[in-house]
Amino acid sequence: MNQKHILMIATGGTIASKRSDNGLKPLITSEELLSYVPDAMEFCQADAVQILNIDSTNMQPKHWLLIAETIEKHYEVYNGFVICHGTDTMAYTAAALSYLIQNSPKPIVITGAQKPIDLEITDAKTNLMDSLRFACCERAHNVNIVFDGKVISGTRGKKERTKSYNAFSSINFPYIATIQEGHIIFYLDDKAPATDSVRFYHKLNDRVALLKLIPSMDAGVLDYMAQRYDAVIIESFGVGGIPSYDDDAFHHAVERWTAAGKFIVMTTQVTNEGSNMSVYEIGKVIKQTFNLLEAYDMTLEATVTKLMWILAQTKDPDEVRSLFYRKINRDTLFSDKW
Repeated sequence: MNQKHILMIATGGTIASKRSDNGLKPLITSEELLSYVPDAMEFCQADAVQILNIDSTNMQPKHWLLIAETIEKHYEVYNGFVICHGTDTMAYTAAALSYLIQNSPKPIVITGAQKPIDLEITDAKTNLMDSLRFACCERAHNVNIVFDGKVISGTRGKKERTKSYNAFSSINFPYIATIQEGHIIFYLDDKAPATDSVRFYHKLNDRVALLKLIPSMDAGVLDYMAQRYDAVIIESFGVGGIPSYDDDAFHHAVERWTAAGKFIVMTTQVTNEGSNMSVYEIGKVIKQTFNLLEAYDMTLEATVTKLMWILAQTKDPDEVRSLFYRKINRDTLFSDKW
């Protein structure tokens, strides 16, 4: 059997860090990363390229575009891609790439580690080996996170633990597969029905903000944000709603947002099971009055990056709504109802 040709793209993060006087700092090169997993050469031929060497706290939309551009540039040459990334914003990057690179029949895998790869005790070597293995798999496709033996759709990952090796969970969606002792066990195999051609996108609109509600918050913060952003995601309580209090200030602020042609997306602060604003009057009335978008079961990371992708293409309200509710890389279970 011919070995798969894999491109490993290094961006920095803990996996590539070494200790400095001020704490861990990305210093290990892409070639060095590969040298720590020599056994991978038994099942793949891997090349390495270094495009960034940053702490993922510093990851920005321009870096997501650079990663996507690198994959597009090399797409015809390689059978799969592995991106080494810091864990803190990995879920955002995985979601962003899911919108920037759609319908990919070739696997695009994002991984990292909770401890640097040069330590004697680390999760980095296993994660990188698993990622290279999954990138070689015929049944693998589209953008996925591989971490701690789990394969998570790129739009469903969330970092839920700051220190443990099992840092990432799949939110409101099954794991795609698990990887145990070199064996890939699929729970979801949907490559065969995928018939659309791969498509790359080249723009993002970073004028998207997040407002996390707390009791007694001043609605004026929405007016402040409207001066700087094209869209805001409001993380509400429970299944979703916007407080009315005694002065209806939030309702008036939402009215000003929508009148200005800007977009509001409602979501929930609760990690699992999603929003449903139609359950309670306090959510249903304002959603219907202003025709607000709702994220339902989408992760915050997917909601943020999907909006950035959409608003780079259009600001027509009907087109924004249509694109937002279009299911992409398993990001929602609710799009068919719209």
